[in-house]
Amino acid sequence: MKLKVGIASHAQMKARSLAIAKGEVMPQPSDTKVWFNSIESFAKVLSERNRELLAIISRSHPQSLSELETLSGRAKPNLSRTLHTMARYGLVDLKKGARGAVVATAKYDQVELAVDLTAA
Repeated sequence: MKLKVGIASHAQMKARSLAIAKGEVMPQPSDTKVWFNSIESFAKVLSERNRELLAIISRSHPQSLSELETLSGRAKPNLSRTLHTMARYGLVDLKKGARGAVVATAKYDQVELAVDLTAA
């Protein structure tokens, strides 16, 4: 499944949200779903290391952060921060599993980046 993301300033995102709220813009199913405020922030969230983490989650379906810690070689506090950031952007779901363990599920296997090169 593919997630469409875009780059927009805070002001641009706010203007779009207001236009939608006023009924001036009708969101379409094909519209961008997730927005980053810079290419740098997009690159940090989807760094090579974080893409590898998503691949591990997709392949192995770990049932806890402890299991993911073992599979990824990353410390649990680091994993928790990274996964919560990814969850904010809709890249992963975090749910309670057996015995209250946090279970991360990758929601997408592809990301499409839309960047307006003419916007200031």
